Amino acid sequence: MSKNKCPSESVSDEDKPVKRVKKTKIKLSKRVRPNILVTGTPGTGKSTLCRRLVGCSGLRWINVGDFATQAGCLGEWDERYNCHELDEDKLIDELEDIMAEGNVVVEHHVTDIFPERWFDAIFVLRTNNTQLYDRLKQRNYNAKKLEDNLQCEIFQTILDEAQESYKPEIVHQLSSNENEEIETNALNIHHWIQQWGKDNH
Repeated sequence: MSKNKCPSESVSDEDKPVKRVKKTKIKLSKRVRPNILVTGTPGTGKSTLCRRLVGCSGLRWINVGDFATQAGCLGEWDERYNCHELDEDKLIDELEDIMAEGNVVVEHHVTDIFPERWFDAIFVLRTNNTQLYDRLKQRNYNAKKLEDNLQCEIFQTILDEAQESYKPEIVHQLSSNENEEIETNALNIHHWIQQWGKDNH
């Protein structure tokens, strides 16, 4: 399989793909607290990590799929992918003021639709294929979608996309196989947020 985009997660529940349009660049004012992006192949534990971060760091958590549905950022239904298109321009407009305030963790499986200046750190979650297979099977992914996501993780598609879309020094990959690793990742990111505050004020 060629090295291409991972099958998308749901606009509402991580089970339906989202078709992408184009991105718009937005300039932001100086933030008091950082914004971070948590990304990774579907099934790598993004939502679980974000939930932990909200608890320990007080970040505002934005799941792009849920936000797009609630904010009316969905386009026409795409029969081929069995999903709504994602209106990226409208999504960016809706998020602009929120992101300007800082203190936001955005969760999405795609990295290159966002303005580069939005984020101070990108965390790419990585999971071994045995764990990932089990997680995706629990979601009742069909055979093709399951296989495509496994291939996406093997080829580190999202990590490469993140490194191409943002400065390499702000892109970090984190192992996300066991619950202990998720807890450790949340604690390390919390410490990073605290250090960012000291370094930038």
